Amino acid sequence: MAICRFFFARTTKKHYFCRRNMNYDSEQLIKAVEQSGIVIVRKVHGLFASNQDYVFPHIILTLTLSGHARAMYDMRTITHRKNDLAFIMPGHIMHPIDCSDDFSYTVFFISPKMFDDLRFHTFSHDYEKFNYAPVCSLTDDQAAHLLAIVDLLNVIANHTDEEFPHRYQALLAQLAVGYELLNCYRREQDKQWTENRRADIFNRFCDLVVKHYRESREIKYYAALLNLTPKYLSKVIQDAANISPAEWIEQYVTAQAKRLIETCATQTLQETAYMLGFSEPTSFYRYFKRITGITAKQYRDNHASLTH
Repeated sequence: MAICRFFFARTTKKHYFCRRNMNYDSEQLIKAVEQSGIVIVRKVHGLFASNQDYVFPHIILTLTLSGHARAMYDMRTITHRKNDLAFIMPGHIMHPIDCSDDFSYTVFFISPKMFDDLRFHTFSHDYEKFNYAPVCSLTDDQAAHLLAIVDLLNVIANHTDEEFPHRYQALLAQLAVGYELLNCYRREQDKQWTENRRADIFNRFCDLVVKHYRESREIKYYAALLNLTPKYLSKVIQDAANISPAEWIEQYVTAQAKRLIETCATQTLQETAYMLGFSEPTSFYRYFKRITGITAKQYRDNHASLTH
């Protein structure tokens, strides 16, 4: 796994984000989102990488401008076409696969704090629906409306708090407008998912793993939280994602492990093991090697050699 890396060029009190050979600095990106609340890249060409798992601590929105691409979200394959808006919640797994030569999109990252504050500015609070169907197809007019809001958000975001004392509140207000428009645009699509019990179980399982993977990596633990038998849960996940719940949990835990190794350069592997909920570092080392085929130390060394 590699988290997308952003290159920063700093000028007078502002951050400007530039593409550089499809590689971005993940630590700088995370820090920038935490500091400013939101980071927007108006136009990106092509995938930043493919066939790798990504786990972000932020809310990510992408709006396809041209072409098409395939990606997996929580192990389900999704196609992105022109005017498709994807809303990815924090902690869930993204896995780009491939794209057309003309694929381009707008992307922005929202900090968890700003997203929590946004809840007090919106009338619609059913955010969990974005795990049911993270991609929404828009008309040309609807996409243009949301892009107009993105452009205004970009203008506001590129001011400092000293230049624009109410910058944060203005960002929240514009995000609230965009969110309410999105709710309106995807109303019919959402109705289809509320009646699908198996989709509901799969998405609740994904959310529970995101919240509790440090506490347990056992199928029976999540089956009990869902008031289901392990056998029935296994069938639902297998049908939805074509992998077993155990494999889903393993991929998620290793994706989180790789994220921590990549973004916390000064952290020891023992500390990483404890952060992931392993009682003994040796258990984590065996777990990581069994799933990835290499040791955690080899992964750390390989990543360090690529970034220096």
